[in-house]
Amino acid sequence: MIKHIVMWTLQDKNDAPMVKKTLEDLKGKVPSIIDIEVGIDFSATDASADVVLYSTFENRDDLNAYVAHPDHQAVIPMMQRVTTSRKVVDYEI
Repeated sequence: MIKHIVMWTLQDKNDAPMVKKTLEDLKGKVPSIIDIEVGIDFSATDASADVVLYSTFENRDDLNAYVAHPDHQAVIPMMQRVTTSRKVVDYEI
């Protein structure tokens, strides 16, 4: 099982609900996603990111299929426009 976690800082925190919906909609479009959860931060500390994506995949090949999937690729330009930073952690359990 692969866990894929991504955290973003947004240029405008008001974009968080739109980002959340856009990312959650990938679940019905990308077959290799087992589960996906998107959260919006409420703590607003200096150490906080604004949005987090937590998703699971069966294996590394399925994660790579997600990354390459056209529906995922279509989201990337929008995410690049609305974010100022991105951090990623992928790990196997």
